[in-house]
Amino acid sequence: MTDVLLPKLGEMTEDAIVIEWLVEVGDRVLVGTPLAMVDTDKVEAEVPSPIGGTVTELRVKVDEEVAVGSPICTIEEEGT
Repeated sequence: MTDVLLPKLGEMTEDAIVIEWLVEVGDRVLVGTPLAMVDTDKVEAEVPSPIGGTVTELRVKVDEEVAVGSPICTIEEEGT
């Protein structure tokens, strides 16, 4: 299992709000598949999957604020 962390989306960005999940638990994703839309004080952005596998947990609710570097979901990698 791999925790997907909220990436730094700008030089001064310290947190973001998940505004929409683009996947559900059980979905298979590839590297680069958009997982969620997040909103910072400067930009809306997609968070891409860093690995391929199956989404096993969404760890942040829609409209919840999350700090950069915090886990937002969990993916079970292919072949594990």
